[in-house]
Amino acid sequence: MRKLLIFFLLCSNLTFSQHNEKEVLEYQKELNESYLNIETTPLKEDELKDFKGLNFYPYNEKFVVKATLERLKNQPVFKMPTSGKNQANYKRYGILHFTINDQKFQLEVYQNIDLIKMKGYKKHLFLPFIDETSGNETYGAGRYLDIEIPKGKEIVLDFNKAYHPYCAYTIGYSCPITPDVNFLKTEILAGVKF
Repeated sequence: MRKLLIFFLLCSNLTFSQHNEKEVLEYQKELNESYLNIETTPLKEDELKDFKGLNFYPYNEKFVVKATLERLKNQPVFKMPTSGKNQANYKRYGILHFTINDQKFQLEVYQNIDLIKMKGYKKHLFLPFIDETSGNETYGAGRYLDIEIPKGKEIVLDFNKAYHPYCAYTIGYSCPITPDVNFLKTEILAGVKF
């Protein structure tokens, strides 16, 4: 019976991994399509002519991690620094605690005050981060993850869905600058790269 249970658990993990990889590949395909579509791309017409699509690290399940969300209360609203003139209002929502390669990390996660008022974005959380690939294999100002507020304290972070801000590819946008506290002293070899 014990061997059967272990086999079931191994198969369950494999199925989850395969499902998750399929979901990530679909996400990456949709992201690429949005960049290549003249109606949705952030790129200017002359930039789009030479654009062949986004480049991604191979899917890596090591960078799908369970994090514990420490919610913060009574946080003040602040202007998030950006690469341009426009600055949106944000507040610190919480701190995510997680482990990669037996190393413990934490990242601050934020809410855009105007965005959460829009339909479909009430639970949206913004997670900018910099890691040891930044400035080499990925955009120097960091990458982003979009996540949702979980019901409990646990949340899955899938770094395979990490993406560059528009500013990595074109000018004219005010992209949030990753706060210094969100530097990960490790390489996140997942998601979008150059």
